[in-house]
Amino acid sequence: MINKSEVLSAKGVDLFYGETPAVLNADISLGRGEVVAITGQSGSGKSSLLYCLAGVLPVARGEVCFEGCSFGALDDEKLSAIRRERFGFVFQYGELLPELTVEENAALPLRLAGQRKAEALAAAGEVLGRLGLADLRQRRPSQVSGGQSQRVAVARALVHRPAIVFADEPTGSLDSANAAAVLDEFLSLARSQGTAVVLVTHDTQVAARADHRYTMCDGVLTAQVREAS
Repeated sequence: MINKSEVLSAKGVDLFYGETPAVLNADISLGRGEVVAITGQSGSGKSSLLYCLAGVLPVARGEVCFEGCSFGALDDEKLSAIRRERFGFVFQYGELLPELTVEENAALPLRLAGQRKAEALAAAGEVLGRLGLADLRQRRPSQVSGGQSQRVAVARALVHRPAIVFADEPTGSLDSANAAAVLDEFLSLARSQGTAVVLVTHDTQVAARADHRYTMCDGVLTAQVREAS
């Protein structure tokens, strides 16, 4: 029976690079609008698990399901459509397209989905405004700071109101002040529109902002119990 509040689940997931295990028998679930953090040292397998959950890396064993549908039952075209239309992504260094303006970068998911340029730019402008970037819409990525660039990446990930955003060290390239500000804005906007977040980080203070927390060590995922306040 499908749990209607569960947007994503993984059961018994294994991933190998050649013969080297990266993820071993991982179980994780994500409810609608929830924020889940996965922490661990570099090389622990946390980013590999994130890309399995996002349907980017095929699992060796086990199953990943989005809204009750197994990735293994989907062909490449349908899986690509889910990633494009229902998922958002934030990377450590933003990965903005240098030839596009801030506004055009933020609107990219809507344009790829076939929305008219004027409508996509209007939607992007609204999200950029909520992130304090309204005055920077016509600048190029090279003309904004690192913190501003990461806010643009957050806008791009959320502009199409995805079911889930997968964030891989989204504040890892920022100083502590910028990291805290970007994280506040990111999680506030995601929660306000009911978007779930899978957040991979090595920073325990960042992970503490999540609703549920997991750690990874040598490919093994362990759920952490939140202490009572």
